[in-house]
Amino acid sequence: MSQASQLSPELARGLLQLARALLAAARNWTLYPPEHPTVAASVSRLSDAIRQSTLGAIFSIGITPETLMVESTPADASQSSIAEAAALLHDRDLLRITFIGDVPPDAVHALLRVLSLEPAERRRRGGPAVIWAAESQPSLVLEQIDYQKVLARDEGDVPEPAKRDQLWQSIVTSIAGGQTAVFDELSQQRLLAIAGSPSDIGALAAAVVAPKCAMDGSPMITSQAATVLAAYRHLAGIVSVMSPDRVPEVMGNLATASLQLDPHVVMQVLQTEEDPKSALSIVKGLGAAFDDAKVAQLLATALALEGQASDRLATIFNTIAPDEDRRRRVMTLTRSLLSETDFGKAGQFQTLWSSMEELLVSYNDKPFVSETYRAALDGVGGRAERMAVADLPPEITEWLASLGQENVRGLSVQLLIDLLTIEEDGTRATEIARDMEALSEDLLMAGAYDDTQQVTQALAARATAKTAIGRDACRQALDQLGESIAMRETASIIGDIDEDAWKTVRSIIAIVGPSSIEALRPMVGVENEGVASTRASETIVGFGKPAISRLAPLIGDSRWFVQRAGATLLGIIGSADVVPLLQPLLRKSDPRVTQAAVAALGKVDDPSAARAIQTVLRAATGSTRRAVVDALVVDRDPRVVPMLARIVAESEPLGSDHDVVLETIGALAIVGSDQAVPTLAGLARLRRWFGGKKLRTIKEKSVDAMVTIGGEKAAAALDDAAKTGDRGLKKIVAAKRR
Repeated sequence: MSQASQLSPELARGLLQLARALLAAARNWTLYPPEHPTVAASVSRLSDAIRQSTLGAIFSIGITPETLMVESTPADASQSSIAEAAALLHDRDLLRITFIGDVPPDAVHALLRVLSLEPAERRRRGGPAVIWAAESQPSLVLEQIDYQKVLARDEGDVPEPAKRDQLWQSIVTSIAGGQTAVFDELSQQRLLAIAGSPSDIGALAAAVVAPKCAMDGSPMITSQAATVLAAYRHLAGIVSVMSPDRVPEVMGNLATASLQLDPHVVMQVLQTEEDPKSALSIVKGLGAAFDDAKVAQLLATALALEGQASDRLATIFNTIAPDEDRRRRVMTLTRSLLSETDFGKAGQFQTLWSSMEELLVSYNDKPFVSETYRAALDGVGGRAERMAVADLPPEITEWLASLGQENVRGLSVQLLIDLLTIEEDGTRATEIARDMEALSEDLLMAGAYDDTQQVTQALAARATAKTAIGRDACRQALDQLGESIAMRETASIIGDIDEDAWKTVRSIIAIVGPSSIEALRPMVGVENEGVASTRASETIVGFGKPAISRLAPLIGDSRWFVQRAGATLLGIIGSADVVPLLQPLLRKSDPRVTQAAVAALGKVDDPSAARAIQTVLRAATGSTRRAVVDALVVDRDPRVVPMLARIVAESEPLGSDHDVVLETIGALAIVGSDQAVPTLAGLARLRRWFGGKKLRTIKEKSVDAMVTIGGEKAAAALDDAAKTGDRGLKKIVAAKRR
């Protein structure tokens, strides 16, 4: 991309913050009720991001599948937040969002409601722009994909049953609703046409089961199976009345269409208890319509998903293929199908296959399951279907509340922690630690910091216990969390969260350990400090010496302000281990970097740091040397006095280091600490035959420095010099005290 086609740094930064805030708000809106504090915080952050981007004017964002655009100029799609926000908005059929002035929280709430709608519901209501028009929120304008053009282009002369028009939606809604549906003549004709196409039957089945999911998005298998069976009954029932001779053909189509569905749903359908009064037995007819190839395909899909054969799968297999010869034929076909998959190509497949074949071919549960119990199990699906239309108990509201996101999430957290606590097998403890790390990532992305803190504390407790099972796995889990995308995303918003949330996040980072510096490091490498960089810096420094090696990328960065940030952090840590990293910065041409490196070295109480600065002072001249000295004393930090004393001790005051010593004396005077008095007194008492002008200059500068420092200790040193010093020193002291 050419420079001319790039967004300005300010605009790019604002758009990135807006994208991050939008993603966090959309995610939290789906996880929490609107009144939850986490939602309120994310909405507030999104409102602030919009305000900072628009500055009260009109601001329009174009949307493509890969990136966001401002006035036809694309944003940097390599930024994950930009790409994810573009994909999210494009999947919601949006082409452009325009912000007009300040956007109130109510408008942000309305926008999040529109973005969280199910695709079928959103399109049924005409699309996001049509829905938004009814919200009466003038601060936002949405532009959407032209559905008519897309449908006209996509459908063309597509046969009538495949069209997803209002009639199709009406049929889907009626079946998915669960009540006894009564179809008019037009709907019956459409159903009759759908029954003739396995692909359309599969599409109808997929559409009616789509809403049958739990709050976390997981499929409700029993409900989905009951809904699929209801759709099959409508199709078969209409065919049996309007075209009875086509019933066998339709049963075959139903079996073919079932192969497009989740095999767990199909198996649940085949286990459903039939109503003995029903004139048309769907389950029995469906089972009979499964030929060897269809059974093999269903079995292969189920085995590939589960990775093993279960008793339930064996029961279904035995129901569809009761004949042993047929079971063996089907097993041969299944193995052929699996051999072309990754599962079939796995090294341990032969061992797994032998156990699966033994279970599926020879399975017989009659010795273990009574006929009454078997009948009860087979009728589970039917009873669930009948309960779906029964009157609900008065406690249903409380029951549903107990299944809310917060309760389910809290239960998951506590369950994993308890499992880790009681686990006595090392392999299982390792697996649980991995699960806890994955859960921590999800919790961080959702902004559930309190729950994340609880999980990380459990991992850290196990990781620090010397004899604990799974100790190493827990430490690895924490390290992996520190370097995860979730931690990087969390670090990117630490400047936007409130103080209470930051305290929790900082606690999590402290628990995770130095590996989280990988996520914090980009936040400190900024030219102008802010809340985020300050918080990140304080946290990194809190790790002490373990943070040093992870700060090396800052020193190696080509940008001066990043190098400066790295030098500043290393100086605050102040360990002798930082000296090798800081030394290369002393040779940088940018004086801002050099000054930061010198200032950092000045805080390191170690001879290696003193020698590094002494080398610079010796090599520098004039203004450059003065700049180095100024960098040392800019904060008047007494901690630099020992280093300056070392420089003096290792120098030749009357030889080649004369100028270096004079600069050091001046630096000691500026710092003004009593700690400098012994060094200055020692320089004042230097003796040498024929010392000449250099000796007198050092004595004068030393006395001047002690006068500048003042205080009882300096006064005592001057009194002693006036009484016991050499003749030249006595004259200098007397002259300075006049």
